[in-house]
Amino acid sequence: MSAEPLATTKLPLAVVSWIEKGVCFASLALLALIPFAELVLRQFNIPIPHSRGLMTHFFLVLVFFAAMLTTKSGGHIAIGLVHYVKNTALKRVLEFVGILFVVFLLTVLAWNTLPYIRFGLSGRTVGLVPVWVFALAMPLGYIVMAARFSLGLCNRRQRIVAFAVMLLGTAAALPAIAKLVWFFDVPEPFYSWVNGLYDLAAVLQVPAILLLVLAALSGMPILAAIGGIASIMLMSAGQEPEAFHIPVFDTLTRPDLVAIPLFTLTGFFLSESRAGERLVRTFRAFFSWLPGGIVIVAVLISAFFSSFTGASGVTILALGGILYTIFRRNGYSERTSIGLLTAVGGTGVMFPPSLAIILVASTSNMILHFMEVPVEYTVIHYFAGAIIPGTILVLAMVITGMVLSSRSRVPGGIPILGEPAGSETPASGVREALGSLRESFLELLLPAVLVAGFFTGRLTLLEVSAVSVVYVVVVEVLVKRDIAFRRIPGVFAKAVPVVGGVLAILAMASGLSHAFVFSGIPESFAFWMEDTVHSRLVFLLLLNLALLLVGCVVDMFSAILVLLPLVVPLGYVYGIDPLHLGIIFILNLEAGFLTPPVGINLFLASSRFGKPFMHICRYVMPFFVVRIAVLMLVAYIPWFSTWLPGLLP
Repeated sequence: MSAEPLATTKLPLAVVSWIEKGVCFASLALLALIPFAELVLRQFNIPIPHSRGLMTHFFLVLVFFAAMLTTKSGGHIAIGLVHYVKNTALKRVLEFVGILFVVFLLTVLAWNTLPYIRFGLSGRTVGLVPVWVFALAMPLGYIVMAARFSLGLCNRRQRIVAFAVMLLGTAAALPAIAKLVWFFDVPEPFYSWVNGLYDLAAVLQVPAILLLVLAALSGMPILAAIGGIASIMLMSAGQEPEAFHIPVFDTLTRPDLVAIPLFTLTGFFLSESRAGERLVRTFRAFFSWLPGGIVIVAVLISAFFSSFTGASGVTILALGGILYTIFRRNGYSERTSIGLLTAVGGTGVMFPPSLAIILVASTSNMILHFMEVPVEYTVIHYFAGAIIPGTILVLAMVITGMVLSSRSRVPGGIPILGEPAGSETPASGVREALGSLRESFLELLLPAVLVAGFFTGRLTLLEVSAVSVVYVVVVEVLVKRDIAFRRIPGVFAKAVPVVGGVLAILAMASGLSHAFVFSGIPESFAFWMEDTVHSRLVFLLLLNLALLLVGCVVDMFSAILVLLPLVVPLGYVYGIDPLHLGIIFILNLEAGFLTPPVGINLFLASSRFGKPFMHICRYVMPFFVVRIAVLMLVAYIPWFSTWLPGLLP
């Protein structure tokens, strides 16, 4: 008797979910296909009308629909110190309060977006399509996320409270609603109420911001905390309700950021295929004659994967098992094997097409633009600047792994998977090398084509990212047939939460950067630091320590988008090259992932290898110390970061 009502209830939710996924998948596909088609047609001087505008506005839609799906899967990025609270009742209270904050803030943001869409985008079109059609994804995304956070609560009473908070958020958004209804001619008593809300925001600015910071630390999703802080700062300064959303919209319609979801999708196609196994066999075959060749294999293959996925954790989870098996079959100790595989997971973030470098470049340039400082570097300069520090890091990891493994009795060669060590002959070794190279040649060709096309100027960053998606789909689906056609939506589905989590924070962080610069806080803090800390060398030391601590508890993308707007003005005051500062920033945060006792990669390694957490900390410590040494070397010798970019136009 109850099955029919239950099915009736679930059907609309299933339809909504299907629509969301369809919009996300279609947007991702179009973002890859439009620039690829444009690249092909350019050879025949055939343009695609309004292609750039269509891509950037599809990107805007993708970000908010992906954020909606990320809310459904519970994948929004949060600091989550609440997980360390031992008292279960207190933990539940903190989580519930955090969700109420999220629901309130997202409701306010949804209303505040509408005046910008109505008045700020009026008359703007992309081809024949009004821009407001795309921009409606913004309030829709906010309100759907608020509703999903409310519906995700564990009991009916909590859900009722959450929906009451949505009504409270609607009341707090009265300035936006009043502007929608009356524009600037708001009648009494609404005019007095609107002014009262502005005055209240000014009075409560500091305690409200502190409360939001505490809520973020306790586990509230970062995107809501950032949006709330920025809105309070702007509103207390007398800005219009839509002031926060102007930089959000402008940021999400920038063509260079479209590369981020496309490179993410490329990484997931690689990780879901058997490309990792083929590449491991190839590197094994060609480096087996070297002492400690498996160490070189592990470092190079990890760098390859993390350069595309942009996440060291994905590399540990995707490749850790197969590489650990090879290490153990070659007689390497558990300590060296796990320590190395945990430490090298993120080495690829220093090489193209690293998402971290793209974010650092775009965020740094955005802040310098707000500060009215001339922008000298493009993304290509940041890529070039990271190559030498990245190479030093790779060599340092290889040397450390070889030194530590020299204490073990390791056979001279690396056995073929499934065969005992020492079973190869020279002839079989040559056959294995040539066979493995033939199998993995297309995957090895991918970074070579992308880097050559980008650094020669033949391809833009957007075109490189589109080519990477089309290329990897053709190779893994049509040529290698590792991924069946029916599994393609599953790969898209795994990439969407990463896109939604990271890019939603990127959108909020652009508004926060605008609020910071408008308030003058970064400049004031920078000049205070200059008066307090006179030595540039001491400042670099303090910066490295601070970023190392931040990297322990905050993911790299959140730290880049939230903290870099504060750090860039500091670097400018101390005369530190912004490119050099960005490279230091990335190296620091990646090292933070290995910092005991809360580095995220330590927990991932503990789960992946099935070893106690404290054992992982001990195993990784030698590699962590070497990473810190590399960090100090790069931080205090700017030449490593600035020489190659200086050769570029």
